[in-house]
Amino acid sequence: MTGMTALLIYIVWTLILALSYATYRLPLVLTGKKAANHWERGQPVDDPAILVRAKAAHLNCLENLPLFAALVLIAAATGQSDTINAVAGFIVAARIGQSLVHLIGTSFPLVFIRASLFLAQVALMLYLAFALI
Repeated sequence: MTGMTALLIYIVWTLILALSYATYRLPLVLTGKKAANHWERGQPVDDPAILVRAKAAHLNCLENLPLFAALVLIAAATGQSDTINAVAGFIVAARIGQSLVHLIGTSFPLVFIRASLFLAQVALMLYLAFALI
């Protein structure tokens, strides 16, 4: 998988997660069951648990998306695409895996798996950063 393809998949996955909880909320607003500003930060959360986790998984994706994008673009700009191509698919797979585990639940074993997948992404991105220097 090329770095650019991996980046595109990462972006699409992040958007899917955003839509997963936004599509639940939109009908509630349109039918007048909830105010449009009902979900402001700091207010009590009354969404179903899976939607709360979907929002958290979406925000988790946004944490590392700029870093991953920068690595892919630096590799492309410096003619080092082969370096990123070898690892990019693993980063995206770990990201999607982390999100899926987050959607499943928050038990200790699931949080441990999620943390392990996060650390794998960070380790791979650090590897790439040093390889691109």
